[in-house]
Amino acid sequence: MAALPTRLLRVEADRFPSVSTATNPPSMATDRLPPLLAVKHFLSGVLVSGPSGPCEVVPGTDQARIEYQTRLNASIDCIRFLLRQGLAFRGHDESEDSSNQGNFLELLRFLADHNEDIKAVTLRNALENNMLISIPAIQKDIVSAAAVETSNAIIMEFGDAFFSVLIDESRDISTKEQMAVALRYVDKKGHVVERFLGIEHVIDISALSLKAAVEDLFCRNGLSLSRLRGQGYDGASNMQGQFNGLKTLKMKENESAYYVHCFAHQLQLALVAVAKNHNKIATFFNFVAIVVNVAGDSCKHQDLLREKQATRVVESVHNGELPSGQGLNQETSLKRSCDTRWSSHYNTLISLIDMFHP
Repeated sequence: MAALPTRLLRVEADRFPSVSTATNPPSMATDRLPPLLAVKHFLSGVLVSGPSGPCEVVPGTDQARIEYQTRLNASIDCIRFLLRQGLAFRGHDESEDSSNQGNFLELLRFLADHNEDIKAVTLRNALENNMLISIPAIQKDIVSAAAVETSNAIIMEFGDAFFSVLIDESRDISTKEQMAVALRYVDKKGHVVERFLGIEHVIDISALSLKAAVEDLFCRNGLSLSRLRGQGYDGASNMQGQFNGLKTLKMKENESAYYVHCFAHQLQLALVAVAKNHNKIATFFNFVAIVVNVAGDSCKHQDLLREKQATRVVESVHNGELPSGQGLNQETSLKRSCDTRWSSHYNTLISLIDMFHP
């Protein structure tokens, strides 16, 4: 298998706008993916079958290089779009006679249908060896290149500055333990900046396993533990344990890596504890939980609730009690509260108010 025959340029770090709050979405590095994959060098030859082996490199023409450039750029554009939208690449059936070959191939076909230059060199019109660009392995190579270049731009942005690390772990839908890592630092303009660095799969959630995953991530990205000045985790024992927690293991190697407990998590737990010790407030939230459970546990109850809500909204709009317009009077649902989820009790109350008193 021939490697992807391109050289990818680094992107300037200032392509990433600074943020000063912790509301920076984890997917920022992908959602704001700039044109990272500008091609610097193209093939000086084409792959063909030859006597020396299944493939050999022979001198190519300018036209062949132009066609390859067009084909590669079209594939990269499709990949960038799918990454920004968070869409899957593959389809259930990608055979030639399939009515839906998946997002990547269908998007590439759509692009070809609207551009004759792309149509002439992609899919069925591509040379046999150059059709490799459309296969999943090459797609993954391009995605990996985008991730590497994005991470490099983030690392270059803060250079040798001190930084802190924010870590949380959770189990995904495939029951794999995933650890999300973000960096926080002060840029040259004095702005507090947060960058999502990556997600690491961990075998288990023990402190030693998390520590090994963090060190591996630091090593791959050229980050020095000696420049770590802060750690931010939740209150789980494997994170903040006084003896064998991740915090303690890190501070043994770097005493300047001070641990800061998540204040939002602390505040949430404190408010819940205070509310439970107040009889009237505790009774109120217990009653709210019962209402949400009764309305949400049955599909029939949910359908009936939506029907009643729609009728009430129509009557209110007709009587002039509610304004009408784009984005107004949307269908809502009751949200469940959770003691460890920030602002969840507030959101539950707001959903009740919006539903019954629009």
